[in-house]
Amino acid sequence: MPERTGVIARFFKLREQPSVLARMIAGSICLLLLLGLWTFLTAGKAEDRILKRGIMDSPSETFSTFHSLWFDRALTRNMIISLIRLLKGFGLAALVGVPMGVICGTWPIINAFIAPVSVFGRNVPISALVPLTLVWFGIGEEQKYMFIFVACVMFVLFDSSRAIASVDEKYVQTALTLGASKAQIVFKVLVPLALPDIFGSLRLLFGLAFGYIILAELVGQEGGVGALINDSQRIGPKEHIYLILFAITLVAYGIDRLLLLTQRTLFPYREE
Repeated sequence: MPERTGVIARFFKLREQPSVLARMIAGSICLLLLLGLWTFLTAGKAEDRILKRGIMDSPSETFSTFHSLWFDRALTRNMIISLIRLLKGFGLAALVGVPMGVICGTWPIINAFIAPVSVFGRNVPISALVPLTLVWFGIGEEQKYMFIFVACVMFVLFDSSRAIASVDEKYVQTALTLGASKAQIVFKVLVPLALPDIFGSLRLLFGLAFGYIILAELVGQEGGVGALINDSQRIGPKEHIYLILFAITLVAYGIDRLLLLTQRTLFPYREE
């Protein structure tokens, strides 16, 4: 009994980081429990189920429709369309937000000037941006990626500004003592030291932006996973909604792991 208690205590030690194997086991157990709960709630005949078929189908019924989603409804092509829109919108947000964030973090007076717009952009409900971007950019392709830009740019600006402002003042003072100019301090001291935090912030924001593209694509029928979800909700099959969400999650997770690997390669001296 003492040995068993010791194992449990070690497993739940405060702030103890688990090993890679322990994290994989814990995550797998969570997924199995969710799958078991899903199976339990949708088991049996349609009329006897806890969750009726109109609400949620069983795992086997849901995944049996994957073939038609993949081939008949071109899941891969629509996923690529969404990714292209996401890259356009988020790439534009990074191109605008990061330089502006560097400027705001370097000169606080400019940050104070931009603050009202930044606060508004970061607190306006995302769903409210859909009708605004429809008014500004119409219902075509431009509206899709500009929605991502408008939704993300102020978050990119804020995080970049905070990363620059968080650089220890001693590095700036040391550079000034050595005779560095303002431009040298910005580009050779502040930006290099803040870059790992900026990259990490962009990685996390990119994951959030993946959800935003669904909102933009619910309007119009120009393809994309959002349009697939909308069509599945209106005309079916509704099982495809769950499958599309699973596919989006897997793709988003894969991209996040790739970006994390890139981050660790570029900045091996920083812990994630």
